[in-house]
Amino acid sequence: MKVIKRDGRAVEYNKDKIATAIEKANREVAVNEHAKKKDINIIIKYIEGLNKKRMLVEDIQDIIEMKLMELGKFELAKRYIVYRYNRALVRKQNTTDESILGLIKNQNKEVMEENSNKNAIIASTQRDLIAGEVSKDLTKRILLPEKITKAHDEGILHFHDADYFLQPIFNCCLINIGDMLDNGTVMNGKLIESPKSFQVACTVTTQIIAAVASSQYGGQSVDLKHLGKYLRISYEKFKKEIVKEFKGKLDEKTIEQLVQIRLKSELSSGVQTIQYQINTLMTTNGQSPFVTLFLNLEENDPYIEENAMIIEEILKQRYQGIKNEKGVYVTPAFPKLIYVLDEHNSLQGGKYDYLTKLAVKCSSKRLYPDYISAKKMRENYQGNVFSPMGCRSFLSPWKDENGNFKFEGRFNQGVVTINLPQIAILAGKDEEKFYQLLDERLELCYEALMCRHYALLGTHANVSPVHWCYGAIARLKPSDVIDPLLKGGYSTLSLGYIGIYETTKLMKGVSHTEKKGHDFAINVMKKLKEATEKWKKETGLGFALYGTPAESLCYRFATIDKNRFGEIKDVTDKGYYTNSYHVDVREKIDAFKKLSFESEFQSLSTGGAISYIEIPNMTNNLKALENVVKFIYDNIQYAEFNTKSDYCHVCGFDGEIIINDKLEWECPNCHNKDKAKMNVTRRTCGYLGENFWNVGKTKEIKARVTHL
Repeated sequence: MKVIKRDGRAVEYNKDKIATAIEKANREVAVNEHAKKKDINIIIKYIEGLNKKRMLVEDIQDIIEMKLMELGKFELAKRYIVYRYNRALVRKQNTTDESILGLIKNQNKEVMEENSNKNAIIASTQRDLIAGEVSKDLTKRILLPEKITKAHDEGILHFHDADYFLQPIFNCCLINIGDMLDNGTVMNGKLIESPKSFQVACTVTTQIIAAVASSQYGGQSVDLKHLGKYLRISYEKFKKEIVKEFKGKLDEKTIEQLVQIRLKSELSSGVQTIQYQINTLMTTNGQSPFVTLFLNLEENDPYIEENAMIIEEILKQRYQGIKNEKGVYVTPAFPKLIYVLDEHNSLQGGKYDYLTKLAVKCSSKRLYPDYISAKKMRENYQGNVFSPMGCRSFLSPWKDENGNFKFEGRFNQGVVTINLPQIAILAGKDEEKFYQLLDERLELCYEALMCRHYALLGTHANVSPVHWCYGAIARLKPSDVIDPLLKGGYSTLSLGYIGIYETTKLMKGVSHTEKKGHDFAINVMKKLKEATEKWKKETGLGFALYGTPAESLCYRFATIDKNRFGEIKDVTDKGYYTNSYHVDVREKIDAFKKLSFESEFQSLSTGGAISYIEIPNMTNNLKALENVVKFIYDNIQYAEFNTKSDYCHVCGFDGEIIINDKLEWECPNCHNKDKAKMNVTRRTCGYLGENFWNVGKTKEIKARVTHL
């Protein structure tokens, strides 16, 4: 039998430890209260007679208490309980030393690999991570109700971002960049007026992104349509200057050509500023801003032509990449790009199809942009098209006092995720029990989300002036509280979920791609959505069902359940759970069927949803990618490409990288061969941490990135 310790480690069962613990308690009571050797043997035999492959150390201790009382050793049982309590107090009083020292020594893998935009090696990031460990400690011991902390530790739910719960800050947002550019803003006590050129507008935009990212813990999204106005301002300025200089000397056509030359130079420099600033600026958290750029052409936009030029330049520069320290062009992790497909650019004869072809070409080499179908999104969001927040969660439609929909300047208060496979394991194919447990655990999730809400209530605007006073979210007075923005659905509270596939497999014996499994899975999704709708109705708060909460969480839940329940075929034996509603990666299903199948789940998960498809050798499959993009427009709201090929971060090579039995990595393109340079990674997240290496039957060794 394996005994699961409190930190999740599995150790060999040792009956002598039980005897030793009881003997220690014996010393604290009178002789007539002692548990004799035969009593101790009765307890040990009972535990061993359960014939369990795994037992939690707490469960063993509970049995000892119960058996001591059954034997009439009440005083001894009391001493044993007090001993356990005192040990628990000792653990609670010092829970951060090991995790913090592990960070400094680069040994705390769980914390170091949690965020792809945080380099946990550098000092500035370590300061933030150390503060995060202190926040987690206080959150678990003092700030959260004990039952929520216990539920988090047992993998019933995941209370996201406990490392920031100590402070009155929130998760993700859509920056109201249009208001901040048009009406000015203030940063570090300095007035930033409305820009007078495209180049300056790009610089100010990146400064705003860095300032906003420093005072929240999630991602930020920026709709670049607001920059079109400033590109026209630059055009008009150049036209005026050149006409003044050359009127009467040059014809109008030549003057226009000179204007366009200057404008294109300004455009290139401005976009380069955005790309390089985002990748070189560090927030006060010691990390790159987790920013998403939303590329959407709106038919009624007076600056649509300028915005088309901006999108084209962004895609060209992303396709080229950014030089690394060796001077080689590589794929930057940020900014994330989301490209919107609409009638005019869905590769069906539209005016802007050329931009989509460029986007597909960019995806083939750099995996970005992601794609949103304006057609499907309008169906799901009352005719609206808007960016997801940086964390890929979506806001619910909300109207202002004039009846106009508003999305920019809104935010997410926090996320709690439910572990669905664990419920199915406990239910043991009993659907009545499954739904009963689901209801009970959803109530726990609700209480945990309300903790997020209550923690933000009463926050004054001067906590983060760039958010609350100077336009990123609102323009409140410094002494105002932000409470009105937390209520009425203006901001959201997200319920995440993990493991629809595994849950269905446990309850129905088949995948949710099969009819019997599909009906069950859809019903579970509806139950989850009904819960958020019920909470919304009861509280007036913006609860939403959020798919794809966190890749690392798929491993955390699976690890906890494997330690507790052992290996279960197609569930805990894989080492991970499948994220949200996604089809398991091992299923044989083509890209079109996968997207079509998952679209039904996206329409239920309106608080956030994204689907992935893997396409090998993407650089040689442009036509196939274009066909997929056409399919996305007609069939699914949000999708992203991935690839099975490895990737060299030295030269950008996209192909099969072989690692020999000495764990030496060699790129067949640039022939870089260095044990210290094994950065074979999935570009989806930009993860650069330690990988698992699997040695097959041959000497060829394949890499599996732990973060994904």
